[in-house]
Amino acid sequence: MMKTLMAATLCLAGMPVVAQQSFAAPEGCEGKLTVQQKGCVMVNVWTCEADEPGDQWIALISQNGVFSVQKVDDEFQWVESYKLDGREELRQPADDPASLTELFSSQIDTWDFVIETEEGIERNVGYDQLTGEETVIDGEVLLNTEFQGRTLDGEGNEIEASSGRQFVSEEHRLFFFGEAWDQATPGDVIDMSPVEFIYPDEPGFFSATPKFECNVNEASFQP
Repeated sequence: MMKTLMAATLCLAGMPVVAQQSFAAPEGCEGKLTVQQKGCVMVNVWTCEADEPGDQWIALISQNGVFSVQKVDDEFQWVESYKLDGREELRQPADDPASLTELFSSQIDTWDFVIETEEGIERNVGYDQLTGEETVIDGEVLLNTEFQGRTLDGEGNEIEASSGRQFVSEEHRLFFFGEAWDQATPGDVIDMSPVEFIYPDEPGFFSATPKFECNVNEASFQP
């Protein structure tokens, strides 16, 4: 799913905009996974005792610090997120919910859902499709996907139209960034593919400092 790959460009309110050496999960929560990616971006993943089974939290971090914190459920629905411009929340039930179960069983999953933001509603329409290929990155077996998606405002005006290729993990029930481009400028490709998967007790787990491509053209992704 085109999880903020093209649109998340603001730092999380209240978070520092300088590089940190470590990152801590909130109280009552447990860190699960760190993924260092291309484009000078990384993610930390954790779960919390108070949440529903299968819920996961994802912090997206650039060289300037955390720019988005998102909660997803077991189907990778975007339940809620926190950014500089405020909280966003999924309107439930969705007309066509995102579903990893559907994707894994049918090879394709369409989605049509509304996110309520501080500025109004945003409707997201599109699909994810398995290509039938696998990619192994740092020992992790990932399924290759293709997606197309559109974001519309409350009046039906198109805000964004994106296409791309991503990765999805059956083990973690998570999507990971790959390549994406705006449909109006398909030559301008953003690549934030995973490079390293880091687990608890391994060096670099829950770091707050991206490692890869941070000195290439001032980093390809800077919120």
